[in-house]
Parts: sequence; C-alpha cells; structure tokens
Amino acid sequence: MARGDLTDQEWAVIGPLLPPERGRGARPSGDNRQFLNGMLHVLRTGCPWRDMHER
Repeated sequence: MARGDLTDQEWAVIGPLLPPERGRGARPSGDNRQFLNGMLHVLRTGCPWRDMHER
C-alpha cells in the first residue's frame, strides 16, 4: 500500500457502495480499490490522468 492509499478500514466502508467489478461497455472490469486509489492520487497531487504511473 502506498502513502495515501485507502486503508482496509476505509475500504470496508466504501467498497460495498461501489458497483460490482464486472466489465461494462464503458470500462473494462478491474479492481475498484486500485481505480479509486488512482483517482485519489490524481486529486491529491494534481497530476494529469494520462501522466499516472502504471500502478
């Protein structure tokens, strides 16, 4: 877990509120927690989404 990533306690509250990790037409299926951590990183650091590191 990287600095600023969701803790297990935070994920236990937020995770059940998100849609299931099934592929939809708009985006491929994936890990909701990893995706949310990525969005929080972009908001925290101000980096453009396209400049995100692969993790």
